[in-house]
Amino acid sequence: MTRHTNTPISSDKQYYQSMLLDMVEPLIPHYSKEGAHLHLGNTAAAYGNRIGEMEAFSRVLWGMIPYWAGGGRHLELLSIYQKGFVAGTTPSSFEFWGHLGDCDQRMVEMAAISFGILVIPELLWEPLSKPEQDNLASWLNEINLHSQPENNWQFFKVVTNLALKSVGKEWNQRQVADAMEKYESFYLGNGWYADGKRPQMDYYTSFAIHYYCLIYTKYMEDTQPKTAALYRKRAKQFAQSFIYWFDDEGKALAFGRSQTYRFAQAAFWSMCVFTELDCFPLGILKGLISRHMEYWMRQPIFDNGHILTVGYTYPNLFISERYNASGSPYWAFKTFAFLALPDDHPFWSVPAEPLPKLDTPKLIKECRMIMSRSNYDVSALTSGQYPTIEHPHAAEKYAKFAYSSRFSFSVPRSYYNLEELAPDNMLCFYAHGMYYVRRKCESFELFEQELVSVWKPLAEITVETHLIPTKAGHIRKHSITSSIDCVAYECGFSYPQNKNEIEILEKDKLAIVSDPHGKSVVFSNTGKGLVIHAAPNTNLSFPITCIPAVCCEIKQGENFLESTIETKFTEKSVIVGGDCYEIYDK
Repeated sequence: MTRHTNTPISSDKQYYQSMLLDMVEPLIPHYSKEGAHLHLGNTAAAYGNRIGEMEAFSRVLWGMIPYWAGGGRHLELLSIYQKGFVAGTTPSSFEFWGHLGDCDQRMVEMAAISFGILVIPELLWEPLSKPEQDNLASWLNEINLHSQPENNWQFFKVVTNLALKSVGKEWNQRQVADAMEKYESFYLGNGWYADGKRPQMDYYTSFAIHYYCLIYTKYMEDTQPKTAALYRKRAKQFAQSFIYWFDDEGKALAFGRSQTYRFAQAAFWSMCVFTELDCFPLGILKGLISRHMEYWMRQPIFDNGHILTVGYTYPNLFISERYNASGSPYWAFKTFAFLALPDDHPFWSVPAEPLPKLDTPKLIKECRMIMSRSNYDVSALTSGQYPTIEHPHAAEKYAKFAYSSRFSFSVPRSYYNLEELAPDNMLCFYAHGMYYVRRKCESFELFEQELVSVWKPLAEITVETHLIPTKAGHIRKHSITSSIDCVAYECGFSYPQNKNEIEILEKDKLAIVSDPHGKSVVFSNTGKGLVIHAAPNTNLSFPITCIPAVCCEIKQGENFLESTIETKFTEKSVIVGGDCYEIYDK
C-alpha cells in the first residue's frame, strides 16, 4: 500500500486524505480476484449479496474519485478499480455485474462509476482498451432501458448519461430531459425538494437531489447555462435553511431514513465547496465539514477490522432499511468530494469558522419543522411528514413530535410492551393489547411558533396536537376524542444510562431522568410519572437509555393533556462507548 502525491500539500489536505485512506485500506483484502466485488459481511439487503458486493465496490469510489482527482495516488486501489471496471462489465467474466431490470439497485451504484468517468477519465476511462470501453458504456446505457422510482433515483440516469456523453458514447437525451422534468415536479420552493411526489423531506434532499444537481452544474454549465444557474440558485437557497440542521459541535439532526449513511449528512456542504457554490464563506463551510467529520470519527462506527458497520453512532441492525447491505454505509464517502480541490485552493488554508448567528426558533415550512438551538444541540418539532412507502420504523423516523442532534431517536423492537416500543417523543396509546403512535397526519398547520396536527393512532381515537417551542424544550397540547377507555403515555427524550450515575424521579405528573451531566424531563397536567427502561440498542445514539414519561387515563369522550418537555446537559460532548457513554472536555 503506497500513499504519495505529486506535489507537497497542505497539512489539512493530507489529514483528510489520510482519514479517507485509513478507512479504505482495511477493505483491500476483501476485494474479489478481479476487483469487481467487495465482500464486507454476510448480512443481506433485499437485492441480495452479489449486488451488495457490487454496491460496496461502487460506493468506495465516492471517496477515491476526489482523492485521485486532487492528486492523491494510491496505485494498488487504482489498479483494483481499473480491473474491476473491466471485469464487472464484461458479460463473459465470472465477476460480471449482470444485466439490469426495472428499479434495479445497480442503477444507484452507476452514479459513482459515472462520476469517476466525468471527473478523472484519464484514470478510469482512458486506460481501458476500446472493447473494454465499449462494454462499460453498453452496461451503463442499460439504465436507459428500464424504469426507475420517481424519486431521487431519477438523477442517477442524468449523471450516467452525462458520463456517456462526455466520452463520446451513446447516450439518451430524452431520458435525461424526462428525469429532469420529474425533478421539477418534486420542487417545493426555497431550495427544498421532496424525495419524489410524497411528503418526505429528509437528507435525500441534500446528499442526493442537490448533490447530483450540483454535479450537473459542474459539467453542464457551458452547454446548459440556464439550468445550471437555476440549480445553483436553488442550492444556495437550500443552504440557508439546511444549516439549521447542524449544531455547534458538528452533529446533525437525526431524522428520517438512511441514518446508516452517517457523515453523508454533510455531503452537500462538501459538494458546495467542490463546485465553488458561494452559499456561505469558505471558512464557515470548512467549519461545518471539519466539526462534522471529527464528531463522527470519535464514534465507534467501525468493527474490529475497521470496516464501517450498519448503524448510527454504534453498530445496530435494528435501525436499518431493506436496502442496507454490508457496504451501504460507504455512501458516507460522498462527504470527501472536497478532496478533489487542488493543493493551492484557499479551502486548505482558510481557518475553520463557527456557525453564523442563526435564529431560534426557526420555522422551515418546506420540511414542516420548527428548529430550536442550544450550544451543542439542535432539535426539531415536526408535523405532517410521512413517507408513502412504509420503510421500517417509518413512524419513528418521520412522525415523532421532536428530533434532536444530541439525543437522536429510538426505534421499536415490538409494539407489545413499553420497553421494546421505546416511544421517546411520542404520545402512545395502549388499546386492544398493543401500543399505537402517531403516523400519518390527517391534517396539519404550520405557524412561526406552533405546529398543529390532527391524527388518529387507531380508529377509535382522534388527537389534535399543538407543539410549541420554549427556551428549554417544548410544550405539547393534546385534545383527545376517544370512543374507548384506554391508557396513554406522554414520553420525552431518551437519556443515556451512564453506568451507576443515573437518577430517576417518578412523581404525580412528573418524571425525570438525570445524572451529573444533564437531564430529561416530562411534566404534565395529569397522570403519574414513570421512567421507561428501553430495550437495549433501540436508540440510534446510545445503546442503553431511559425515557421519562407520564401515564394518563383516557376516558370515552373529550380529554385534554398538556405537557412540558425539557432537556438539560453540560457543555461537554458525548462519546458512545459500549453500554455507557464517556464525557470528554472540549
